Amino acid sequence: MKEIAGGVCAPRGFRAGGIRAGIKASSPKRDLALVCSEKPCTSAAMFTANRVRAASVLVSRERLAGGNCRAVIANSGNANACTGEAGLAAARRMADLAAEKLAIAPGEAAVASTGVIGVPLPIAVIEAGMDRLVRSLRGDKAGHDAALEGIMTTDTRKKEISLEIEIRGVPVRLGAMVKGSGMIHPNMATMLCFITTDAAVSGPLLDRALRHGVKRSFNRLTVDGDTSTNDMVLVMANGEAGNPPIDAGGVEFEAFQKALESLCVYLARAMARDGEGAGKLLNVAVRGAADEAAAEALAKSVAASNLVKAACFGADANWGRVLCALGYAGVPFDPNAVEVRFAGRRGSLLVCRRGAAVPFSEDEAKGILSEEEVWILVDLGGGDGNGTPPDPLNLGSGEAVAWGCDLTYDYVRINGDYRS
Repeated sequence: MKEIAGGVCAPRGFRAGGIRAGIKASSPKRDLALVCSEKPCTSAAMFTANRVRAASVLVSRERLAGGNCRAVIANSGNANACTGEAGLAAARRMADLAAEKLAIAPGEAAVASTGVIGVPLPIAVIEAGMDRLVRSLRGDKAGHDAALEGIMTTDTRKKEISLEIEIRGVPVRLGAMVKGSGMIHPNMATMLCFITTDAAVSGPLLDRALRHGVKRSFNRLTVDGDTSTNDMVLVMANGEAGNPPIDAGGVEFEAFQKALESLCVYLARAMARDGEGAGKLLNVAVRGAADEAAAEALAKSVAASNLVKAACFGADANWGRVLCALGYAGVPFDPNAVEVRFAGRRGSLLVCRRGAAVPFSEDEAKGILSEEEVWILVDLGGGDGNGTPPDPLNLGSGEAVAWGCDLTYDYVRINGDYRS
């Protein structure tokens, strides 16, 4: 597995583009994006678990049911959520416009939106920009970059990756872009994420690989505890790599699934690092749980704790907040057997053993917690004295890692005037 350039255009046969249509008048950035395949695709998607769902989610769920999506049109600046029948009509119109301009079937085009909730989508400006949008399509990194800018809102960093693996000696590529900075809390995949691959893989196995990857990445991510109305992750596979089709479990499928999981983990970490107002990436690793599900619940509870997040912002080694968050996760464990360490580039520091305080250097703890990437290492069985952060892609049955960020003053500032 190696990282390559190109984003969603790295896999063969995909194009992307983006323009400024003027959806949010106060924003000078691109706000309309299109990603498409030149050839038919198998596809899989997952959507928000929020009961309040944007029009784009409702329309895309209908149109992706056949598993043959080969294009997605997406806008930023307006969520098109809580907009009634007019919003549904606008979302359908967006998808129909993309299908018409690309000369594909309506069921092959998905639609996605992100931005302010409860504001009518100005579909007229999208219609007016469609010819320019299609002309912007390119099969290179520039096309990927334009599309990625078109879906970003409060994001301060581009979040993208492309990988190449070999399947039976044939190079296979995967590329992805994601937007997500605030209103991020896992219960599917809390953001807009578009993944392309030139692998030949059956629809059922593509869906299986996506669900596995989402469970171990985006479902272990939290920024602020709010699950969006617009969450969507879509993967399209056009088979242009020419590999022997992956239509059964085995070594080839495992290699593809591992690559997709690696891609999703990378993007989840990137979103946590770019959480609204964030200064630090927070990794929480739990070991020694009864199984993976128990470890996941405990890790997510710590990563989502506002008190833990605030302590990380202040570089305060308040390890008691970690035990507290473990305790209300709803998972049985023995508090008197817990070990906690803080870790970073400077090394790791034991702060709690057998559920109680141990002597440690406050200056050393502050140094570790002042780094841009912080690990909280929890061992439910008392620890082995190692203190090394685990590899999220190679965990045991009782281990899991969750990701979050610190809670800063800027989070309130950003969300205090989001509509303006």
